[in-house]
Amino acid sequence: MPLPPQLVGPSARRRPGFPWVAPTWPTGVERPPVSRGLGADFETDWARSPAARVAREVVLNAVIRPAVNVVATPAVAGLDRLVGAEPPVIFVANHASHLDAPLLLTSVPERFRRRMAVAGAADYFFDRRLKGVISALALGAVPIERTSVSRRSLHSLEELIADDWSVIIFPEGGRTPDGWGREFKAGAAYLATKAAVPVVPVHIQGSRLVWRKGGRIRRAPTAVTFGTPVQPGGTLSDARALARAMEVAVEVLADEQASDWWSARQRAAAGSSPALTGPESGAWRRAWALERRQRERRRPRRHWPDL
Repeated sequence: MPLPPQLVGPSARRRPGFPWVAPTWPTGVERPPVSRGLGADFETDWARSPAARVAREVVLNAVIRPAVNVVATPAVAGLDRLVGAEPPVIFVANHASHLDAPLLLTSVPERFRRRMAVAGAADYFFDRRLKGVISALALGAVPIERTSVSRRSLHSLEELIADDWSVIIFPEGGRTPDGWGREFKAGAAYLATKAAVPVVPVHIQGSRLVWRKGGRIRRAPTAVTFGTPVQPGGTLSDARALARAMEVAVEVLADEQASDWWSARQRAAAGSSPALTGPESGAWRRAWALERRQRERRRPRRHWPDL
């Protein structure tokens, strides 16, 4: 029986359904997140192709290295400790500036740099398409989730290591907000134990003076000090124990850079190396202690005993 004319209108006409329009989603069923190819889903395999590696080497030598030398004038030490080490390895370093990755990439020996990936924060370096492309091409960065433990991120790095790629990881998870370091997270240590590769501790000094968080770039001297590779196993089979050993190794390197090799080793043997995390006190006390530490490091260092 036809409807009365007054009930016939646009709302009563038949509307096209699937596949002409998107299908409906059942009420009460959680909808999976839509992947936009950004963040942790950003694809970086193309950045490790032979052509991309050649382009990255050109960018590093023609653009990044000259720029780093101009603004940071890095002094590199400890390369002799890497003489017997062969890739792949995991470089772990303190993190105070966006300059840290370029500093490391231009300081490591060429045999590591040829196949080197940098663990980059997925929510920062890969939140936009252009930024992700530049990060992957120029630095060899791969997206890593830092806000939560991600097995997918660790698995992607494990696959790179299995393919003879060395990795740079900043275990603090982000740049220091006040100049002092933060406790090392166990992700890098877990990866090292899982992949059974050595960990090379690195201390970077002065990069925050060049480019601090939220600040402008200015010229200042920097120092990159490499430590002796640490092999997982034995008492360091546990990821937490290895993470603490990595943090202590970087603390000793920081002490070595601030004083001298012998004094730093004496304090390391006594378990009294200055902590990277600074004093546990208020913000003003931490700022004062950091200024005092930096002032002492600017003084000429003596490498011989007083007579």
